[in-house]
Amino acid sequence: MAVTIKDIARLANVSHTTVSRALNGSPLIKEETRRRIMEIADQMSYTPNYNAKSLVLQKSHTIGVFFTSIASGTSSSFLADTMKGVSGVIDVNYNLFVRGIDDYTDFSSIHGKRFDGIVLMSQSDSDDAFIYHARSKGIPLVVLNREVKAEGICNILSDDRDGAYLAGRHLIDSGHERIGLIEGRRSFKSAAERRDGLLRAMIESHLPINGECIVPGDYTTQGGYEAMRALLDLDTPPTAVFCANDDTAIGAMNAVFERGLRVPDDISIVGFDDIGFSSYTNPALTTVKRPIERISRRGAQTLVEWLRTGIAPPQETIRLHTELIVRKSVEERR
Repeated sequence: MAVTIKDIARLANVSHTTVSRALNGSPLIKEETRRRIMEIADQMSYTPNYNAKSLVLQKSHTIGVFFTSIASGTSSSFLADTMKGVSGVIDVNYNLFVRGIDDYTDFSSIHGKRFDGIVLMSQSDSDDAFIYHARSKGIPLVVLNREVKAEGICNILSDDRDGAYLAGRHLIDSGHERIGLIEGRRSFKSAAERRDGLLRAMIESHLPINGECIVPGDYTTQGGYEAMRALLDLDTPPTAVFCANDDTAIGAMNAVFERGLRVPDDISIVGFDDIGFSSYTNPALTTVKRPIERISRRGAQTLVEWLRTGIAPPQETIRLHTELIVRKSVEERR
């Protein structure tokens, strides 16, 4: 039979309320009393009843990890890196609840009794309604991956615009002048950031921006394959293509090979994210390393500290650096 707080209270000759306070670190309990209670609990191999504790403390011991969408636009590597970062910080005393915001028709089930805190991997402005709802319910919330300019919001994200600029500079410095772009999902903020970074590099180098060389994508391998086919069908295809993520780049490479062409001899390709497969493509993919796991870990650390102290983090935007990873998919044309 499991040991209860009342069992410990009888042996310590104190009330069960005193035992509960001592086990939860209350400053109202004298150190000598707390130490005696902890020793008895340890000798009796006492295990807390987290369900009962949750009712008393009004805590769920659940942290929500939300994405704009899991079914659409979130690659398996992006999801895996996010969860690796979060779970590396949040211990087993918390349950992790993972969901896409687009699964909800309303947010009535999102409230403080169900979630102690939320880590949001935000990809679109459409998430703002969810953010404002969570804040109205008093749920501690940290926003990752997108800057939300609202009072009291802590944002942690990568500098995607600078990363895409580095990729563009690499293509230009390698002698490419007709550069194509396969975009990400246009409703996602990251797609706009990466597009702007590439175009800034081209504008600074006084290169023409050909509208026909900018084609829509959706961050998927299939989307990259179809977009590259469209680029190859042009009367004058680009000599190099920047893809909004690595999944897109892998699909684009397959479309090139299908036409009997070679990467990088006939067309150079650069990706974004540096997923695990990137170094194993043939040729190995030049890409921009995006620190998703590090962003997720820092976001989880921020939330855990908030829950531990009850003190909200400062309103700020933290941008972590991206890094150009040069491999074999870009040809030097100078």
